[in-house]
Amino acid sequence: MTNRRQFLKSSLAAMGGVVMLGPSVGHANDACCKKQARWGFLSDTHVPADPQNNYRGFYPYQNMQKVVAQMTADLPEGVVITGDLARLEGLPGDYANARKLLAPVVEKRPVCVGLGNHDHRANFLAAFAKPGGAKQAVHGKHVVVVDTGPVRLIVLDSLLYCNKVAGLLGRNQRNWLQNALTDGDDKPTMLFFHHTLGDGDGDLLDVPRLFELIKPAKQVKALVFGHSHVYSFNEFEGIHLINLPASGYNFNDSQPVGWVEARLAAAGGDFILHTVGGNTQADGATKTIQWRS
Repeated sequence: MTNRRQFLKSSLAAMGGVVMLGPSVGHANDACCKKQARWGFLSDTHVPADPQNNYRGFYPYQNMQKVVAQMTADLPEGVVITGDLARLEGLPGDYANARKLLAPVVEKRPVCVGLGNHDHRANFLAAFAKPGGAKQAVHGKHVVVVDTGPVRLIVLDSLLYCNKVAGLLGRNQRNWLQNALTDGDDKPTMLFFHHTLGDGDGDLLDVPRLFELIKPAKQVKALVFGHSHVYSFNEFEGIHLINLPASGYNFNDSQPVGWVEARLAAAGGDFILHTVGGNTQADGATKTIQWRS
């Protein structure tokens, strides 16, 4: 059997729990035949309990204020945050501030939050106690499905341990995903989770099994994740791999800090970078991709 390292080397060369916050996505059903959906994608917000907490000269609390201000100036139809909503250990104070900062969006739009390795599931669920949307029955995991109209969004749970780096989907969730893709229709589908797809001990540990699962599922068009604090686009077997920039801080001065506005259609999508710090040279730049057939 091909081991993990061999699989990833060949595959990549070829190229936390989740709940819904705020209003239901029922409004998407009213526009089931619309040609485009406009969503905001964020990752690694790292909102702290102390607004003055900072790292590498960045203040994640203030950055989140800037991101929310940009989004509310022209609200997208919904938002996905792919993990590490909290600063380091998923403290109750982190989530209290995150809830406060997100309020202008949550009050009007669905917000899907996936838990990352710096999140704490119990504390998160205590702060956001009323999940909405199409929450799926997956034992030990929280999975949400959103129909935007032209594209389906599936937000998976890769949280393994709080404040430890690695992530895992696990057998139960992979089996659920395989059944959902097998039994579902051919609507273009994007999968969201927190962890990166490399071969390191801090990446998604079952990524070879995920790749084997989605390769024949032609409706899967893109994987969207964070974790690395890097903004990049790659491909695996025609499936787009979209690594979102961090909203809280970067690890390298060459990287932007901000969020991505996604304009999604049945044939592909436009991804527009909005920066609030870091390397701002590409602010407003658009990446256009076409889905695999």
